[in-house]
Amino acid sequence: MTVSILLTGVGGQGTILTTKILSSALADMGYEVKMSEIHGMSQRGGTVNTQLKYGDKVYAPNIGEGEADLIAAFEKAEALRALPYLKKGGKIIMDAREIYSLPVLIGQAEYPREADLELRKVAGDISVIPASDMAEKLGSIKAQNICILGALVKALGLQEYDWEGLIASMVPQKTVDINLRAFRAGLAY
Repeated sequence: MTVSILLTGVGGQGTILTTKILSSALADMGYEVKMSEIHGMSQRGGTVNTQLKYGDKVYAPNIGEGEADLIAAFEKAEALRALPYLKKGGKIIMDAREIYSLPVLIGQAEYPREADLELRKVAGDISVIPASDMAEKLGSIKAQNICILGALVKALGLQEYDWEGLIASMVPQKTVDINLRAFRAGLAY
């Protein structure tokens, strides 16, 4: 069996780091893992998507429309953009945070306020996590991605791994403490 996960966010949210941590752990657990990265205008707050598949035998990381078992979104509108990739009845884990693009900020576009309703039409299960708020209360909103990772680990039933040791080895040394607390908060949410 192969599990397909699409992680999506905007530039600077740690989408790629989160995917690398998850991929490394899954490989350590003995799974075959394939991942790919898609950078939009990531340095200007554009979309960043990563696609990850793991299982006994994985041939390619690419996830087609209607194939993702799970979407992990670091922002609501990005979850909506990724929705065509979710298989019917799939799961979404997303931050409650809304990040407004430049067109929204200058009045040329509207933020999708009804994102939750649209997502519920396809997803079998949606977990909205206040990851940004949790990370900010811990000391840095930048740890939001690791809060989402904790929730993702729990949703996948992969808690029986030394996640904290791996996270500590993959994040900058000065951020280890906050990232470990963020992971625990996401896992417990």
